[in-house]
Amino acid sequence: MSEIVEIDARGLICPLPVLRARKCLLGMAQGALLHITADDPVAVIDLPHFCAQAGHEMVEIREGQDGAHLYVIRRG
Repeated sequence: MSEIVEIDARGLICPLPVLRARKCLLGMAQGALLHITADDPVAVIDLPHFCAQAGHEMVEIREGQDGAHLYVIRRG
């Protein structure tokens, strides 16, 4: 079973959600999943772009009831 790490980045603005994700992913095993919740509207653009540039897979983006989004990233 692969590792799953969760980060709550609600209330943080660009570029902090991406920086938190990057720092966490560096310490994770390849194939592990990161669940990051962020409410910064720019994260919808920044996190997928970061994944594409860094070689990670954006598995899912889901909008929550509170306006935040859940991003599921698989470490590349």
